[in-house]
Amino acid sequence: MTLWTAAGAAAATRGRALGEWSASGVSIDTRSLRPGDLFVALSAARDGHEFVGQALERGAAAAMVSRIPEGVAPQAPLLIVEDVQAALEDLGRAARARSAARVIAVTGSVGKTSTKEMLALMLGDQGATHASVASYNNHWGVPLTLARMEAATDFAVIEIGMNHPGEIAPLARLARPHVALVTTVAAAHLEAFDSIDAIAAEKASILQGLEPGGVAVLNADIAQAAILARTARGLGADIVTFGARGGDYRLLSAEIRDGRLAARAATGRGELEFLLATEGRHFAMNAIGALAAVAALGA
Repeated sequence: MTLWTAAGAAAATRGRALGEWSASGVSIDTRSLRPGDLFVALSAARDGHEFVGQALERGAAAAMVSRIPEGVAPQAPLLIVEDVQAALEDLGRAARARSAARVIAVTGSVGKTSTKEMLALMLGDQGATHASVASYNNHWGVPLTLARMEAATDFAVIEIGMNHPGEIAPLARLARPHVALVTTVAAAHLEAFDSIDAIAAEKASILQGLEPGGVAVLNADIAQAAILARTARGLGADIVTFGARGGDYRLLSAEIRDGRLAARAATGRGELEFLLATEGRHFAMNAIGALAAVAALGA
């Protein structure tokens, strides 16, 4: 399976491809790189250019770089770009543009990753589904997730996180979701924000990336629910709510049975009973939010 050709990746990133190559995946880490991947030489704690030679030795189809690294042959398969991080974002943007996938984006102070996994399982029964790996939800994780998405994908689930103000909206605009789900708002990363209300406003900024006619799926139980709803209304998004005390999708009961969580919910399609292979009422709440998001997507 070809994910990126040299010409396609060069066009997406406005870069210059050396050699004719095709990549079946995208990687930023030589430890998890698979033969055929396009290795992206990001710079973080260490400069990814230091690992280009190793990546090629391990079977990388090519490497995306901003310069030819020392020790790498000039005829090596490379994609030379001005800025590697910006080029990764461009690659993700191009992958999103070429796919007709219906996209759900997920954020929240807690519950993002477990909810993302639930969504991927639900949608996986309906069509080809692509989702974020682990907690790849930051400035490189979101574009990397998108860059790995095949054109023929039916559904995508993109997890979006943050550590500081202003981080979520650009990632949401990159993902362009049809549905955006906010699991909850809590005092996480409070050292970077003035208040929990400020955290809520940052979480609500995921709605800035919604496609026209998009749906905001919001937790109705939290104290900051009004902040989320006000943002959604201001952006013209449809609103679907979920919670235990109220909401369009409501958790009616949850109890432990034989080590599993048995839950009952009122949904837009009537009452529903389900089992989760874990304990903890919060997982049932995440599941209700996921059910609401899948229904809003039309799946």
